[in-house]
Amino acid sequence: MMRITDIISKKRDKIKLNKKEIEFFITEFCNNKIPDYQASALLMAIYINNMDEDEIIYLTDAMINSGEKIDLKNVPGLKIDKHSTGGVGDKITLISAPIVAACNIVVSKMSGKGLGFTGGTIDKLHSIPGFKTTFTINEHICNLNKVGLSISGQSENLVLADKKLYALRDVTSTVDSIPLIASSIMSKKIASGADKIVLDVKVGKGGLVGDLDTAIMLSNIMIKIGESNGCETVAVLTNMYNPLGLNIGNSLEVIEALEVLNGKGPSDVKEIAFYLSATMIHIAKKINFDDCMEIVKETVNSKKALNKMVEFIKNQNGDCNIVSDYNIFKKPLYIHNIKARSFGYIRSVNTDKLGKLSVILGSGRETKDDIIDYSAGIVLKKQVGNKIIEGEVLLELHTDKLYDLEYLEKEVHSIFEINESKPEVCKNILLYIDKNGIREV
Repeated sequence: MMRITDIISKKRDKIKLNKKEIEFFITEFCNNKIPDYQASALLMAIYINNMDEDEIIYLTDAMINSGEKIDLKNVPGLKIDKHSTGGVGDKITLISAPIVAACNIVVSKMSGKGLGFTGGTIDKLHSIPGFKTTFTINEHICNLNKVGLSISGQSENLVLADKKLYALRDVTSTVDSIPLIASSIMSKKIASGADKIVLDVKVGKGGLVGDLDTAIMLSNIMIKIGESNGCETVAVLTNMYNPLGLNIGNSLEVIEALEVLNGKGPSDVKEIAFYLSATMIHIAKKINFDDCMEIVKETVNSKKALNKMVEFIKNQNGDCNIVSDYNIFKKPLYIHNIKARSFGYIRSVNTDKLGKLSVILGSGRETKDDIIDYSAGIVLKKQVGNKIIEGEVLLELHTDKLYDLEYLEKEVHSIFEINESKPEVCKNILLYIDKNGIREV
């Protein structure tokens, strides 16, 4: 007879778990026969001692089979999904999804809430007044047939194991674990029924994966899981050493995404969003990548992508007037301007610390039951490589919470390195990986 305590002890002692043990854990946890504290202990043991490739595949398969799966055969055409491992200021899905859907490719996405300081697509969308993300599987399919785009939260019965584990990981410091990231992402992707998957794997301290070698390892295991389930999967490794764009926080990031769809917005956000959109079109239609990039630009310039965003928001009960009137979004009670104390160039940003500051302001969760303030966050006035003068505004802090301004200033100034030498700015798009190997971009 299996016992969860034996399984915890085994992983604690760096012994490989077999398929039956992993299936037992997932099944019993989903049936509420294993309490959160024991599940958390096993998560921490996995976090500390890792899993090999077999264990990760066993875990992913068990999670896929822990609930319903979506059959998209009644949705005509090829279906594609795009997923990001998450990062500070990452609003790329809000841009790429309507671009690709406007090109008559069905985009089907099941998303989770934010993990740690990285923010989640569902949380960003909930900042739009009235926006609905809770749908039955049949409703999700109806959305796809009507609009060609549906982004919804995990239903109660889809990959139940991930939904339960996801909430625990966020509050037990077990978020940035390769086995747990890979199994969480790919169980949802496979169960959601898409034909092809594009993964945006963020690399740097502002995401879940801090270094390039780890990102490559994560990408390869996720590609292997996808391909073994008959789903073409590719990964694009992108820069998360610096915050992405200027806006951090839920409604602030939606606004920045809308700016890009209007042909504006920060250059780093546009570059990554356009590249990932072109990749989705490329693997869906099997046409030349450069032609795909031209299609993306034309789709934005012609406002087709923005019009698809309006259609998408309206179909999911959101107030589509936000596209032309940002004042509809909830406003914070306080906006604090933090000014630079010295002259020079911004050489670096402690991106994860900046993300954590945004959570403190109210944009994320510190416990799984926390309520998010959708107006909270940070607006950067300068990015890495920019020149700044003493007394110039470095950033704005948006919050409903009453803080000692001296404390906030101290936190901000510990995040930014400013001196007289101009830094080299990192590439935004690092590598492309598919089942055939790695390619520099």
